[in-house]
Amino acid sequence: MNRKTKILIISIFYVCFASFIANLSSARAQDLHSFIFNVKQYGAIGDGKNLDSRAINKAINAAAIAGGGTVFIPAGNYLSGSIRLKSNVSLYLDQGATIIAADVSAENDYDEEEPGVNTSYQDYGHSHFHNSLIWGENLHDISILGEGTIWGKGLYHDYAKGKQTANKAIALLLCRNVNISDITIRHGGWFGILATGVDNLTINDIKEDTNRDGMDIDCCRNVHVSNCSVNSPKDDGICLKSSFALGFSRATENVTITNCAVSGFVEGTFLDGTYQRDPNSRPTGRIKLGTESNGGFKNIAISNCTFDNCRGLALESVDGALLEDVTISNITMRDICNAPIFLRLGARMRGPDSVKVGELRRVVISNIVAYNVSDAILISGIPGNDIKDVELSHIKLYVKGKGSPEQAKREVAEMEKGYPEPDSFGILPAYGIYARHVAGLKLEDIDLSYMNEDLRPAILLNDVHGADLRFVKIQPGSSSPAVSTNNSSGIMLFQSLNQNDGELK
Repeated sequence: MNRKTKILIISIFYVCFASFIANLSSARAQDLHSFIFNVKQYGAIGDGKNLDSRAINKAINAAAIAGGGTVFIPAGNYLSGSIRLKSNVSLYLDQGATIIAADVSAENDYDEEEPGVNTSYQDYGHSHFHNSLIWGENLHDISILGEGTIWGKGLYHDYAKGKQTANKAIALLLCRNVNISDITIRHGGWFGILATGVDNLTINDIKEDTNRDGMDIDCCRNVHVSNCSVNSPKDDGICLKSSFALGFSRATENVTITNCAVSGFVEGTFLDGTYQRDPNSRPTGRIKLGTESNGGFKNIAISNCTFDNCRGLALESVDGALLEDVTISNITMRDICNAPIFLRLGARMRGPDSVKVGELRRVVISNIVAYNVSDAILISGIPGNDIKDVELSHIKLYVKGKGSPEQAKREVAEMEKGYPEPDSFGILPAYGIYARHVAGLKLEDIDLSYMNEDLRPAILLNDVHGADLRFVKIQPGSSSPAVSTNNSSGIMLFQSLNQNDGELK
């Protein structure tokens, strides 16, 4: 075979191969296109004036009929009523795309609230799901993705307007295999995200700047929340609950929350980068387990989170549930307007009459730095029902201070059936740690100090049995003991120091 013939054969081969690749790429592109459903091809306009929810729902239905796919929302402003998710369908918001909740009215296509399975033992908003901007029930393998925004502009934040009002940005009931990632939620209504009875839930890298709860994870299992920033000055930021909304008790369990930031700046100033503070408010914006706590909380891990201009951690069992096996580590807090750590076992008992007081036990909290904090760490069971086996270690607490000797003598009401909020207990008789009705408390490598002189004890143990204090360093007031005890036993001190004179008084 001569050289010219070889060149001719090789040239023919490359031409045929290139043609094959082009045809294959075209087929793949066409195949890929068949699984992407652009809402504009279904009639969406995206001008922020015309209602686009019917077109969006058409695209979702088409994807579901095809066996699944991605509903693509390109850049634009999409005025919308209720959007109904379907199994095996992903809702993707492109950069520059905003879904805007229309005002609640008959012509704006919001779904009416469905009859709740149970409405007796939890708030109204936890009992209904269909009256939302985006909702899904009994679905599997769904996702809400993309760099776009969900703006709950027309959502109500409470039930003052009565029934049939849309008040949630995203509501999911009894779903599984759910992924919510990368989106931004602005002014999300009563709940930015409400997930009830959802298993295998991933919430990753979202931003919320909202007027009520950022996200409520209720009666859910196998949940991972990561890399999220939630600003919610009027309510909780990231909140785990276990309500009776399903008609029975179900624990929220196997949950990780990591690399998240919660805050309480003036709504809207988080997303615009001005981070304004309201000097007349005590913003919320925290991470909380409770208040609804019928089913309990098990196997919860929270790590690597920041709190800024908000309230502190809250772990609450007040409706007869078990709250157990919780670890919290690597948390930094600044400008905390109440207790940096609040553990509460109570007897509010909002649930069936047969339910008994629950348990709060096996909680480990470590590596915490809290600066400019208003109140002490508060750990409180109730008479006859102790919080059990709590360990606090490697904690640096800088309290505002200015406590008086009169406040050091104050009797704190039990508030057994009250709403579990640290503010309800009033000024505490200790500036650093106030613990009562506790069995098994370990305090190790704790550094307590105030920013203004405080004349209350640093630590007060009331009805605490079996407390082990190791390497506790305290800045005492000039006229108060570092540690005070009442009706307590088994208190052990090991290498603990008064910061001023080298001994613990």
